[in-house]
Amino acid sequence: MSTVSDAIVVEGVHKRYGEKRALDGLGFAVRRGTVHGVLGPNGAGKTTAVRVLTTLLRYDGGRAEVAGFDVRTQAAEVRRRIGLLGQQAAVDEKLGGRQNLEMFGRLYHLGARRAGLRAGELLERFGLADTGRKAVERYSGGMRRRLDLAASLITDPEVLFLDEPTTGLDPRGRAEVWNAVRSLTAGGTTVLLTTQYLEEADQLADRISVVDGGRVIAEGTADRLKTMVGGDRIDVVLRDTDRLGEAAVLLGEGVTVDVDRRLLGAPAPDRMRALTRTVRALEEAGIEAEDIAVRRPTLDEVFLSLTGAGHDSGGRASADTEVAV
Repeated sequence: MSTVSDAIVVEGVHKRYGEKRALDGLGFAVRRGTVHGVLGPNGAGKTTAVRVLTTLLRYDGGRAEVAGFDVRTQAAEVRRRIGLLGQQAAVDEKLGGRQNLEMFGRLYHLGARRAGLRAGELLERFGLADTGRKAVERYSGGMRRRLDLAASLITDPEVLFLDEPTTGLDPRGRAEVWNAVRSLTAGGTTVLLTTQYLEEADQLADRISVVDGGRVIAEGTADRLKTMVGGDRIDVVLRDTDRLGEAAVLLGEGVTVDVDRRLLGAPAPDRMRALTRTVRALEEAGIEAEDIAVRRPTLDEVFLSLTGAGHDSGGRASADTEVAV
């Protein structure tokens, strides 16, 4: 059920492309002034949802509101109140950072003076003031993405849509963008973030909707979602891979094995007893471990449990899963 404190409301939204259901009864709500993550594998419907909510794509059925306006019947009002950072860069690489922002300001009819003032504010806000006159083609990946983010805020929107904003960035570039996003809600901006990066959702989102097959299959805070796959886990890293199978049997039911990292994981509902039991069992079997630790579940494990998709080496959702024993 939606409330006046919701900046985005999606109820039973459907969208088909021929026989393919891109959105299949999608539904969630986003509270004002929060970051809401939409997490899912490729083809889950994340980008389609963003295109619907930003009025770029008409949907077939259901209801969608942004900033209190109906997406279908009040599209112009919605567009006045939103910003969008898509997966592709929107800035001109031949122009400087300031020139780009001033150009966006004029395109949105801010006027030359106001566009210049707004460009200066945003360059300062996102740590680009010293490089504002440098051509964007000389920017690092993280700097370009921060400039893209600044451009999406040129009209000071109530609601900002970030569609996989850090795809293709190295860890440093991702961290730069994350810091920029964190600053947005402090100013009251509502952010809808779609991502394949599990850590990104964990770091930034106040709430997360896990999407698969065009519908929400789970929703909650990151901590709440982690409880869905059970309690604590015990991780064991062996010195070599030769005895992974034998160690997996000792750890019991629910064990997972990551051969490349020589890592085994298993449920540890009784925490310290599980740790003591595991250490003793490995010692008695003569199996050497480099590290043994008890930890909470990760979003990776939530994702695997809910969608059957693991993640690739970059932390993105993929079709590869851990080997279950």
